[in-house]
Amino acid sequence: MPNRSAQTPRPAWSALYETAAAQSGLFTAAQAGTAGYSPQLIAKHVAAGRFVRVRRAIYRFVHFPPGENEDLVAIWLWSECTGAFSHETALFLHNLSDAMPSRAHLTLPTAWSHRRLRVPTGLLVHHADLTKSDLAWVGPVPVTSARRTVNDCAVARVAPDIVRDAFEQGANRGLFRRDTLPDVIDYLKRFYSVSRSRSGPRFGSSASSRKGARSASTRMILRRPR
Repeated sequence: MPNRSAQTPRPAWSALYETAAAQSGLFTAAQAGTAGYSPQLIAKHVAAGRFVRVRRAIYRFVHFPPGENEDLVAIWLWSECTGAFSHETALFLHNLSDAMPSRAHLTLPTAWSHRRLRVPTGLLVHHADLTKSDLAWVGPVPVTSARRTVNDCAVARVAPDIVRDAFEQGANRGLFRRDTLPDVIDYLKRFYSVSRSRSGPRFGSSASSRKGARSASTRMILRRPR
């Protein structure tokens, strides 16, 4: 007769908590299953007030201290931990913009473009195959690197003042060299006067026009406290 205890791992609260602790207290049903928690046992802990359901197949330890950007962690877990926050969301996380966009931006592998997804409300999905050099971490979530982020925003025609400020701040902070982002330079030349320096081009502080920029990119819902 098969040994049931050998087939089904016993629930390991500490193992599940350790996983969740690195994810702002959140975990997936699959991660809980690895720690020995069946769907029925998860439901029992939800009913007892130990877990709370955040979205489909994603839960949170009720008494875990509140963390920053928990909503982004939930989105990342929805992507099966394969996506990276990008575009204006990554600008905000890199402190290259003081405004969070009205929708979160997440880049998924191109293979996901063929999948039928129920995209969470408030999420805009992009597709690209990112390399290790394209990625960084901000707290518990992966983001595109500062260099990749500014380039993506220029290619996506984000409002030029946002791109210019991010380009100038990133270059001044040494996050990338000015002369390594030709797509950004070509985009900003359409709106700003250019001066040359040893490190590369610098753009004036006043835009000539916002024509051609996506107006949706400028709708913001959160600003950093000053």
